[in-house]
Amino acid sequence: MTLSSQWIGAPIDVGSSFPHSDRDHGFDCHTRLEYGPGLGRTGTLHTAHGTISTPAFIPVGTKANVKALVPEMVRGLGAQAVLANAYHLYLQPGSDIVDEAGGLGSFMNWAGPTYTDSGGFQVLSLGAGFKKVLSAEFSGDADFKDPKLNKQAVKASRAVVDDDGVIFSSHIDGSKHRFSPEVSMRIQHELGSDIMFAFDELTSLLHPRSYQEESLERTHEWARQCLAIHRRLTQEREGKPYQQLWGVVQGAQYEDLRRIAAHTLAEMNVDGQIFDGFGIGGALQKENLGTIVSWVSSELPEDRPRHLLGISEPDDLFRGVEAGADTFDCVNPSRVARNAAIYSPDGRFNITNARFKRDFTPLVEGCGCYTCTHYTRAYVHHLFKAKEILASTLTTIHNEWFTVRLVDAIRDSINTGEYSDFKEEMLGRFSGAQG
Repeated sequence: MTLSSQWIGAPIDVGSSFPHSDRDHGFDCHTRLEYGPGLGRTGTLHTAHGTISTPAFIPVGTKANVKALVPEMVRGLGAQAVLANAYHLYLQPGSDIVDEAGGLGSFMNWAGPTYTDSGGFQVLSLGAGFKKVLSAEFSGDADFKDPKLNKQAVKASRAVVDDDGVIFSSHIDGSKHRFSPEVSMRIQHELGSDIMFAFDELTSLLHPRSYQEESLERTHEWARQCLAIHRRLTQEREGKPYQQLWGVVQGAQYEDLRRIAAHTLAEMNVDGQIFDGFGIGGALQKENLGTIVSWVSSELPEDRPRHLLGISEPDDLFRGVEAGADTFDCVNPSRVARNAAIYSPDGRFNITNARFKRDFTPLVEGCGCYTCTHYTRAYVHHLFKAKEILASTLTTIHNEWFTVRLVDAIRDSINTGEYSDFKEEMLGRFSGAQG
């Protein structure tokens, strides 16, 4: 049996509880990946609610729910942690309600580690009219050096961002709100996540270098404030599980800015409080992902973990691991599942295609997920055509399983010294055909 056919169907022993240790933070590096830039590694990430074996993919439960699934399903597909969104939970139901419930894990009945992002991306993209700028950037048609587009991006930012924070309108009811380091830290402390991120400013590739430099200075000042506020709130909330604060490395596609940002955050210390880990975010083109993450990882300390924000495509996961990223998150596996797109070792296909109407085989032959071991392509095809909610549940189970298990297999291949063979075979199949 080939490597790429083993991983998709490999059995998972998820047990009834998450692995725990006596430590509530810290990172242990295990096997070094002797491939590419030599920055990849396996390790163990310690949190107050359990350990995470890395590299690992973290499913996104934006509003304290991985869409269409219950937490037991998420655990059953092998996920070690989940990530929720501070912006969305602040607006609804309110971080104070989550706090009263005992924190994010208790609120959503998830016993393991949890992440929350700062809300910075959503504040600007959803709440501050920044979506048009991002849409132009990600369309693939934008000229990043077009003066008109550059001015549009800067104008959009200056209308809502100042040195103290960001003003935005709720996408739910239009009400006005303001996020700042103080607000973001308070919200995330109330959410009670094991890992949270410092408040940062979102920029796009359409922003000129002059604005990227200005924004980076602002993000670093906010990072210092976040460290001080985090230290104060940790003391005020004595008795609560320790929450880790990770800094976010920005700098777009400029090597000097990325390296400066990584070095600055790694050295940042406010009254003894340092960042427990780091997120790698911001604007970058897909083809430059590995290079940019390599710049950042080479500047960050070995004993602290690195999270690559918003990544889930197989080729990007391999690039990210090789460049030193330890954990990943992305909404894409569940988002495309709700639109009938199915991941397989032989590429992606749409289950609503007519050829699946009488196909009584699993979504993916040999896949060990709940959907593939119980249901057929014909049945899932029918559910989508009939607009049944179950369609989203079954396809989300499969796509999240696929992505979680792929990163698990990458980790295993590093530990066994088979990484290069696994990468060649897996990506060769995935990009070489469509199911």
